[in-house]
Amino acid sequence: MTTDKPQPLAPTGELSLRVLAMPADTNPAGYIFGGWAVGQMDMAGALHAGGLTGRRVVTVAIDAMKFHKPVHVGDEVSCYTSVVRTGRTSIALLIQMWVRRRSILSEPVHVTEGIFTYVALDDKGQPTQIPRP
Repeated sequence: MTTDKPQPLAPTGELSLRVLAMPADTNPAGYIFGGWAVGQMDMAGALHAGGLTGRRVVTVAIDAMKFHKPVHVGDEVSCYTSVVRTGRTSIALLIQMWVRRRSILSEPVHVTEGIFTYVALDDKGQPTQIPRP
């Protein structure tokens, strides 16, 4: 018996990054490295978190990372971000990665997701309170 939640049928959140998976990013099996995917997700999250906080942000945690399907060379990769929680100095985002396969015109495929937590920093590099709307 598995406790996995059902896969989403469509991306949720804000489109924060779109990029093309290239041959230089592959592992020996010919798939895109998981670390490359995590890096793209981290950039998408930092863009979203920085925009929301108006501050420079740094990644402090990646939780519940799960890879569902591989990313292939030539896939159009899109990262969608949505706020999970906001603390005094930190913000956690659910980041979903979806792809459109290059070889066929297809619906987006959900390939990975994770919760990334960012801390807002002041001009001296110290954690600072996130402004509230």
